[in-house]
Amino acid sequence: MRGFYMIFAALVLMGLAFWAYRENYATQQVLREVSQIQREIGHQREELAVLKAEWAYLNRPQRLRDLAAINFDRLRLLPFQPEQFGRVDQVSFPEEDDLIFELDGAVDVVGQLSAIDTGEAQQ
Repeated sequence: MRGFYMIFAALVLMGLAFWAYRENYATQQVLREVSQIQREIGHQREELAVLKAEWAYLNRPQRLRDLAAINFDRLRLLPFQPEQFGRVDQVSFPEEDDLIFELDGAVDVVGQLSAIDTGEAQQ
């Protein structure tokens, strides 16, 4: 009986060693993937910074003013004047009664439900 326990313990030990070996390599693979994702995030952030700089460059007020002047015949864009701005109390908001409406009867729905929406995909 003692020999059986020794063989059983040796098999359990080999099983655990094999499991630890596989977990080690799986962990290393996940760490490589995380490192790759972090590099991609860094590249995306660099690209975003470049795009923001280009956007700021293209939206310079002087450049936009020049473009509006060049394309005045087609666009008819004029510079903002102080009289064009107003206060919030000058804005005419709709009355609350205009915002609330009631449905008079049934509402027709057009279209078909997909298999996912009807629950047929679960069967």
